[in-house]
Amino acid sequence: MAISDMPMLSALRTKMQWHQERQRVLAENVSNSDTPGFKPRDLVEPKFDKIGNAAGGAMGSLPMMRASGTNIMPSGGSGSFAANSRGGYETRPAGNAVNLEDEMMKVSANQMDYAAATSLYTRSLGLLKTAIGKR
Repeated sequence: MAISDMPMLSALRTKMQWHQERQRVLAENVSNSDTPGFKPRDLVEPKFDKIGNAAGGAMGSLPMMRASGTNIMPSGGSGSFAANSRGGYETRPAGNAVNLEDEMMKVSANQMDYAAATSLYTRSLGLLKTAIGKR
């Protein structure tokens, strides 16, 4: 078993991938803030058990959840995380429901959480290297 296959490191890697994908979705929301009829999207955060396995099944890619079979896959999306397509509370007369203040707060929180996950991953690898005498 490789060091990177340990459940905790795998969970941190999945979490970092989720943050990267969420950053892309939030950037799409901001870029479409003036598009008539656009509804903002977000991703459902993956849940893990105590040892770092995904709560919904085996570790690895999470299946894409769609409201119906007719939904189109977003361009450039990996489809590995479930989408949360709940609309905002403030919908303008043109049908656009993007609230830029909310999106900026989500982007900021996402960046801080990504930095925390990256730091934990780096420190965990350093601790393992120290334990096996590579430092």
